[in-house]
Amino acid sequence: MDKFIVSGTPHVRSKDSIQGIMRDVLIGLTPAALMGIYVFGINALVIMVLSIASAMLFEYLYQKLMKKPITITDLSAAVTGLLLAMNMPASSPYWMPIVGSAFAIIIAKQLFGGLGQNFINPALAARAFLLASYPTAMTTWPAPAGQAVDAVSVATPLALLKAGEITSATNGDMVNALVGTVGGCIGETSAIALIIGGVYLIVRHVISWRIPVVYIATVFILTALIGRNGVRIPQYEILVGGLMLGAFFMATDYASSPVTPVGQIIMALGCGLLTTLIRIFGGYPEGVSYSILIMNLCVPLIDRFTEPKIFGALEVKKS
Repeated sequence: MDKFIVSGTPHVRSKDSIQGIMRDVLIGLTPAALMGIYVFGINALVIMVLSIASAMLFEYLYQKLMKKPITITDLSAAVTGLLLAMNMPASSPYWMPIVGSAFAIIIAKQLFGGLGQNFINPALAARAFLLASYPTAMTTWPAPAGQAVDAVSVATPLALLKAGEITSATNGDMVNALVGTVGGCIGETSAIALIIGGVYLIVRHVISWRIPVVYIATVFILTALIGRNGVRIPQYEILVGGLMLGAFFMATDYASSPVTPVGQIIMALGCGLLTTLIRIFGGYPEGVSYSILIMNLCVPLIDRFTEPKIFGALEVKKS
């Protein structure tokens, strides 16, 4: 005899699964990952492999120790590991992605209940932890392929903007910024590769267009209005640094971003504002990571004030 399961409304059926969504994110990250390997060489690949493997291992060990269901097959730990690696310089020592993965998985994810319960993006939290703990290693950028052989480290485009050494789009070399042959983290150098991956996620309905489009547009408009000591090259500002990586792949994290369309737009505006203010007026040339983390903390409040009213519900007035 067949058994029927009766549950309350609404009855929603979906073919999506966590594993399928995470697989799409990994596919979306692949163009930028391959470009990072091409630009920075074998070190970039080693850091990616170490970061992904250690993230999955730490998730397995923690869940085994806590006697929880093992969920490494959902690929969420692999996504966290790859995102962490793409937020690191290719010159990072090999132990660093392991330490970062431990922080991301155990501290930022599992201690808060695991996937879906973390209130901040684990990869960004780990990046902030590594940057605070090992600032020299996290801000030493190897020279991309094709530059001088004796160049041990180079300045990032944002650092050059901060120092006033880039004064025009021509001086900033738009082609290199778009393709990715500039200094920076492994996964943030190629804007075109990140855009291709982001468009793939939007087409696959894995992410909404609202956060990345509004985030990038906000930075573009604000940098065009404010400028840097009279220099206004917003088209260059949005191509360099971690903006594309953060907008498409980290600000859109399901667990740490708003669920309502209005809330997503509010978060994107906040991220864009904070990123611009930190980049231009702060002491650190990049502001993407911290802007997303700060807005992650505001998500519960954003969701509360943008939550739609239930149709037919009565509003109770306090006397």
